[in-house]
Amino acid sequence: MAEGIKLLGRKSSANVQKVMWALEELGLDHEQIELGGQFGGLDTPEYKAMNPNSLVPTLQDGDFVLWESHAIVRYLAAKYGTGSLWPENIRARALADQWTGWTSARFQPAWIGVFVAVVRTSPASRSPETIAKLTADTHACFAIMDAQLAKTPFLAGAVLTYADIVAGVEMYRWTTMQVDRGSFPAVEAWHRRLLERPAFVAAVNIDYSDLVAR
Repeated sequence: MAEGIKLLGRKSSANVQKVMWALEELGLDHEQIELGGQFGGLDTPEYKAMNPNSLVPTLQDGDFVLWESHAIVRYLAAKYGTGSLWPENIRARALADQWTGWTSARFQPAWIGVFVAVVRTSPASRSPETIAKLTADTHACFAIMDAQLAKTPFLAGAVLTYADIVAGVEMYRWTTMQVDRGSFPAVEAWHRRLLERPAFVAAVNIDYSDLVAR
C-alpha cells in the first residue's frame, strides 16, 4: 500500500498532469500541493532542496523524493503498476521506454512549441511562420504515432502503459487550441480510447485559460 504520497505542482501544468494521470490510473491516494505559476513557491529554499531546478512536478513517496515527470511516471508504474502500466515482458517494456524517450526528445518539444506560440503568446506577438513550422514538426510526430497506432491499440502494444501517459497528456490541449490539427485517424481513435478512461479525463481535461496570453 502507498503511504504518504505527495505531488507538488499546479494542476494546469502538462508535466504535472502526467503524474496526476498515473496516480489516478493506479488508484493511489495522495496529497497534491499547488505550486508554480500563479501559486509561486518554487524559489523557496525548502523547495529547491527537493528540486534544484525550481520546476514542477516533484513527488514525495514517504522519504523518497523524485523530480522529472517521466522519471516519476516510470517510478510509479514500476512500484505500483507491475502488469498494468509497467509491462512485465522485457520487450514490451523496452517498447514503452522507446516511446517515452521519443516523446521527450521529439514529440513534447514540438507540441509544446505550438502551445507556447499559439496560447502562451499574445495575439499581437504571434509569428505565423513559427507556428507553421512548429505545427509541421508536430504533424510529423503524429504521423509516426499514427503508423504505430494503426497496428496496436496503444503505443507499446495491446494495453495502456506509461508511454501512453507521457505522450497522451497533450491531447486535450491539441484538440482544443486553435491550430491546424491535420488528419491522423489512428491517433484520433487512440484519443477516443483514452477518453474512455476516467483517470485520463480527470487528470488531463483541465481548463488552461489561466495560461492564455492576453
